[in-house]
Amino acid sequence: MKTATETDVTQLNSFLRGELSAVETYEQAIAKLDDDPALRARLADCRMSHQQRAALLRDEITRRGGEPAEGSGVWGAFAQLVEGGAKVFGKKAAIAALEEGEDHGRDDYRAELDNLDSDIRMFVETKLLPEQLRTHDTLSALKHSL
Repeated sequence: MKTATETDVTQLNSFLRGELSAVETYEQAIAKLDDDPALRARLADCRMSHQQRAALLRDEITRRGGEPAEGSGVWGAFAQLVEGGAKVFGKKAAIAALEEGEDHGRDDYRAELDNLDSDIRMFVETKLLPEQLRTHDTLSALKHSL
């Protein structure tokens, strides 16, 4: 049976894999959407936000005695899907897929809040979720502007 700390580290690593996948997905979308510098800049801002959240999660996992995940795992498949969508279907499809990923990240953080230790819950609510909502809103606005 896992201890509370092990369970928390497992969940934090799940969040970390999601953030790493988001970084990969944004990198691939940015590389494919090279004809729109303004769009690339907004996507780069979102990518940076996910990179910062990944760093925060790594630090928190290490602080709790855990070993941070090194890759996105199964979430990396989503990055491949977005890359293919951007190549085949263009800008709108890539933005829609990125927004779907932002939806998933938001929903994942929210769904797990009640299962977290109080200090980890506060960490998620104050450090991770506000930025997740910001990047989600950015993608939603981009999608509606295209």
